[in-house]
Amino acid sequence: MGVNPVVHPSGYDTFRRWTRYRLDIPVRLVVNKSNKTAIVQGRGNELNEGGLTLFAGIELVPEEHICVEFTPPYAGGPIRARCVVRNREHYRYGVEFLMENDEDNNNADRIRGVLRGYGVPIH
Repeated sequence: MGVNPVVHPSGYDTFRRWTRYRLDIPVRLVVNKSNKTAIVQGRGNELNEGGLTLFAGIELVPEEHICVEFTPPYAGGPIRARCVVRNREHYRYGVEFLMENDEDNNNADRIRGVLRGYGVPIH
């Protein structure tokens, strides 16, 4: 995996670990709050090897653990990846895929593989 340079509006270069893909797909967030589970519809906006940027009308905070689900049109059911919220701006969240065990790795690999087909690389 190479490092991808990104030029910010201020004119300085920075580097990203992974290529980002722009997309616009429906996703579901599964959020456990106060001993109950909320399922919230959202939109996936960007994807990279480490996670996803999404928009959802729910109050989340950095370090909160959630699950993100995506159901490809050809699959029999949803693909679910465990994530942690890393940043937020209003209702736009950056989430990182958790990679704590083989199941996490497999689920994240599946969701990345499918979503890459929907995205356009951002240069």
